Amino acid sequence: MAWTAVAGVDELGVGQMKRISPAGRALLLVHAEGGYYCVDELCSHEDYSLWFGCVKGRAIKCSLHGSYFDLASGKPLNEPADCPLATFPTKVEGGRVWVDAD
Repeated sequence: MAWTAVAGVDELGVGQMKRISPAGRALLLVHAEGGYYCVDELCSHEDYSLWFGCVKGRAIKCSLHGSYFDLASGKPLNEPADCPLATFPTKVEGGRVWVDAD
């Protein structure tokens, strides 16, 4: 595993997200209900940035077509999306949020 520090634990409030690019991948770090999550920035239904969406509970919404995705599993929670998002492990250590993007 190749862990990369991507944020301080006090940088994001619950419901906020941050664009990150560890290992050259366009990802979103999301502070949601239950902790920190990391997913691909682009919606799996259409190549549209989830950055423009919103966080509700433990899900992120694509503002283009309205599909929600579970942040922990990446699974779509409603149509029209039917493919999951890639998810990446996160951990909190030493006052930082770390992501393994490999």
